[in-house]
Amino acid sequence: MGKGERLGEAREAFRGVLRNGALLRLELAWAFSIVAAWAYGIAVVVYAYEQGGARAVGIVGLVRWGAAAVVSPFAAVLGDRHDRRRVMVASDLVRAGLIIGAAGAVFASLAPALVYALAGLVSVAGTPFRPAEAAYTPTLAETPEELSAANVVAAAIESVGIFAGPALGGLLLAWTGTGTVFLVTAGGVGVSAVLILGIRHPASRHGHDERPPESVARELLAGIRAIGRDGKIAVLVGLFAVQTFVDGLLGVMIAVVALSFLDAGASAVGWLNAASGIGGLVGAVAAGALVGRGRLAGDFGLGVLLFGIPLAFVPAWRDLGFALVLFGIVGVGNTLADVSGMTLLQRAAPDDVLSRVFGALESLLLLTVGLGAVAAPALVSALGIRGALVVSGLVLPLFVIPAWGLLRRIDAEAIVPFDRIERLRAVSFLAPLPEATLEQLARAAVEERAAAGAELVRQGEAGNRFYLVASGSLVVSVDGTEVATLGPGDSFGEIALLRDVPRTATVTARSDAVLYTLGREDFVPAVSGYAPSRASADAVIGLRLGPRPAGIVRA
Repeated sequence: MGKGERLGEAREAFRGVLRNGALLRLELAWAFSIVAAWAYGIAVVVYAYEQGGARAVGIVGLVRWGAAAVVSPFAAVLGDRHDRRRVMVASDLVRAGLIIGAAGAVFASLAPALVYALAGLVSVAGTPFRPAEAAYTPTLAETPEELSAANVVAAAIESVGIFAGPALGGLLLAWTGTGTVFLVTAGGVGVSAVLILGIRHPASRHGHDERPPESVARELLAGIRAIGRDGKIAVLVGLFAVQTFVDGLLGVMIAVVALSFLDAGASAVGWLNAASGIGGLVGAVAAGALVGRGRLAGDFGLGVLLFGIPLAFVPAWRDLGFALVLFGIVGVGNTLADVSGMTLLQRAAPDDVLSRVFGALESLLLLTVGLGAVAAPALVSALGIRGALVVSGLVLPLFVIPAWGLLRRIDAEAIVPFDRIERLRAVSFLAPLPEATLEQLARAAVEERAAAGAELVRQGEAGNRFYLVASGSLVVSVDGTEVATLGPGDSFGEIALLRDVPRTATVTARSDAVLYTLGREDFVPAVSGYAPSRASADAVIGLRLGPRPAGIVRA
C-alpha cells in the first residue's frame, strides 16, 4: 500500500471517529475528565503547599498515587463484570461528589487533613474510569483503523490535558481560590458523566453475570493471568513498565535539568513540561499518519526508544532551547508508544478480561513511575547530573533492542484478515461482536477444504467446531432426510457448541468446498460472553430447533 493510500485510510478513519456518535462522546468525556483531573491536581498541590509546605505536597502525592496503585486491580474488575458505561459514569459522579465535599471543607476552613483524605478518595474513585474506557473503546470502533484513530485522538487529548489542565487550574487559582477551582473541576467531571450517559450502544453489556462467580482472588488475577499466558502481551506490558520507570526518573530530572544543570530558574520547569506536551501533540499527528500501516509493534518500539534516548543527549549542550527540542522528542515518543501499545493490547487481550488487563497495567505503571521517582535522586547523587541523564537515556534501548525481533514477529503475525472479518460479520449472531473480537476470531479461523461427498459433521456426534462456508455447496440431513442446502456465507455447528449437545444434523459436501472453522475454545467465549451476540445466537438456535421451515438448518 502506497503512502497516499495510507493517508487516505487514515483520514477516513478519523472521519469515522467524528461520524461515530458514541465514540465521539467517549472521546469528549475523556477530554473533560482528564483536563478536570489535572486542574484539580494543581489546586490540591497548591493548597497543600500553602498549608504545610513541600512536606505536605509529598504526603498528598503519596496518598493519591499510592491509594490508586493499590486499588486499581480491584477497580478494574468492575469494567469486566458490569456495564462499562455505568462504571465510568459512577466513577465520574463519585469523584465529582468527593471534590464538592473537598470544596466545602475548604470554604468552611476545616482541617487540611480532611482535604488530603478526600484527595486520596478522589484518586481511588477515578481508578475504574481509564481501564473501563480503554476496554470499551474497541466495542464502539467499527474498523481496526478506526480503533487506531480513536487511540490517536485519546492520546492527543491526554497530551493537551497535561498542559491545558494545569494551565486552567493555575488561571482559576489566580482569579479565584482553591474552593472555587474544586467546584469548577467537579463540574468538568460531571460533564464527562453526562456525555457517557448519552451513549446509546448495546455493546457495553457483556453478559458475564450469567457465569458462575469466581473467587475474589481469581477475579483479581484474571488480568495478570491473561498477560502471563500471552508472550506478546507480556512483552508489551514489560516495555510499558520500563518506560514508566524512566518517566518517574524524568519527573525528577526535569526539575534537576532546569534548576541545576541549565540554571534557568523555576519557569524552565514549566517550559520543559510544556515542550513534552507539545511534542505529544506532534506525536499524535505522526501516529495518525501511521494508521493502517500495519506495523504497530515496530511503532511501539520506536516510540519507547524516542522516549528515552533524547535524555542521553541533554548533557551535550547546556542550552535551554536545545533541551526543549529534546524534551519535545520525548513527548513524540510517549504518544507513539501509547497509541500503538494501547491498540495492540486492545486487539490481543480477550474482551472478557480486557478491563482487568488494563487495570493490572495501570497498577504496574503507577508502581514503576514511583520507583523511578525514588531512584532518580540516588542516581544523581551517585553519578552526577550528566551521568544520571546518560544512564536514564540508555535504560530503554537496553530493553527495546533485545526485544526488537519479537516486535517484528508481532507485526508479521498481525496482518488483519479483512476478508475473513467481513465473512464473520455477515453471520447474524457474530455481527454484534466488537471489532477487536471479530479480528481475534478471524485470526483464529482455520481454512478447511472438503471434497465432494465428504461428511463434515454427523448427527449424534459430539461437536467441537463452528463452520462458515466460503465456497461450494453442502447438504444438510436430519434422520436421513435432506432438509437444506448451504452455500457461501452460510454457517453451521453453533448449536452443539453453545448448547453443549450432540450434533443435531449431518452436513455433507455436495461439491468441493472451502470452509473457515473455529474451535470451541475460540468460538464459545466470544459468543456466550457477549450479551448481544448470545441473544442473537439464541434466536437463531431457537429457529433451527423449532419447526423446520424451508431453508432453516439444524447443526
